[in-house]
Amino acid sequence: MADNGVNKGRRRLLLGATTVVGAVGAVGVAVPFVASWQPSARARAAGAPVSADVSKLEPGQRMTVEWRGRPVWVVRRTPDMIERTENLDPARLADPDSQEPQQPAYITGPLRSVRPEYSVLIGICTHLGCSPLFRPEPDDVDMTAWPGGYFCPCHGSYFDLSGRVFRNVPAPLNLEVPPYRFDGDAVIVVGEDEEAA
Repeated sequence: MADNGVNKGRRRLLLGATTVVGAVGAVGVAVPFVASWQPSARARAAGAPVSADVSKLEPGQRMTVEWRGRPVWVVRRTPDMIERTENLDPARLADPDSQEPQQPAYITGPLRSVRPEYSVLIGICTHLGCSPLFRPEPDDVDMTAWPGGYFCPCHGSYFDLSGRVFRNVPAPLNLEVPPYRFDGDAVIVVGEDEEAA
């Protein structure tokens, strides 16, 4: 059989070089394509847990942190605020035992919190997404026997100091409690469950 002037060594070299360049090109195209499936840094940051140092939060005060683009209220309740919340007549509330899934499973009881002293709520009304006003004192709102809590002036919804909604108001659900945990005594990590720690 004649080789017809073809240099087989050169042919193998060109074939090998073409294969290597093609493979490198395919990887070069595939890496950005596969990387585009991953969430952006901005998207990861939007869902990432946030830490709040509550060491300087005085009893009765509220601070706001942002998590997933929403305001999260952290209130350090006074003993009086805790007593008023625990002793509130459940018949005045639409969902006093928090039967609707507006909080993680480990949040139970009338205080709806990990520690009685601290309330952690997403500060968005469950009616139309307004931001209720913090009115912690009994005389802060024109309502008979107001125990303190949150008042949404947009449409007249009322919530107690644990975010439980009163009966016969436009808001259908209690304020949401986000997943959170304590990191020591002075830091609350919002967006991370206790079990994840």
